[in-house]
Amino acid sequence: MVMRVADMSVDELKTLIQETVAQTLTELLRDPDEGVELREDFESALQFSLETVRSGGQTVAAEHVAAKLGLNW
Repeated sequence: MVMRVADMSVDELKTLIQETVAQTLTELLRDPDEGVELREDFESALQFSLETVRSGGQTVAAEHVAAKLGLNW
C-alpha cells in the first residue's frame, strides 16, 4: 500500500523526514574504505612515514605539495 503525504499525520511526516535525513547522513558520512585492507607496500610506506615524523623528520604542508603539482588548494 502506497501512503500519500496528504494522508499522513504531522507526527508520521516528522518521523519520515527524520528517518530520511538520518539514512542520507549515514550514507554520505560513511567511510568508503571501511573493511578494505592496505596493500603491504603501501602499509610499509605509511609506517616508514610515521616513524620518520616521530623521530623528528620534516613534514611538508599540503598547500606546498598542491602548489608544486599545480593544483588549486
